[in-house]
Amino acid sequence: MSKHLDRILIKLEKKNKKFYESLLKKMNEVLRNPEIEHYKNLKYKLKEYKRVHVGSFVLLFKYDKQEDIIYFSDLDHHDKIYKK
Repeated sequence: MSKHLDRILIKLEKKNKKFYESLLKKMNEVLRNPEIEHYKNLKYKLKEYKRVHVGSFVLLFKYDKQEDIIYFSDLDHHDKIYKK
């Protein structure tokens, strides 16, 4: 997990426990899903990332096939995440 996302999670846990718990649930769902290719690949400058929606927010992650590792990278509102 990126340091940036880690800071977001720490703030969320304090400010919005319900959303924090649903985000953790979604992250566990991604980690346990054997069909990781099911998640949509992004395009252009974000092409190395996949995404999953949590309400009106988008969680970005990378999947390394060779190492079989999922790396959660960023979380932001749908309107903002693609402009980064």
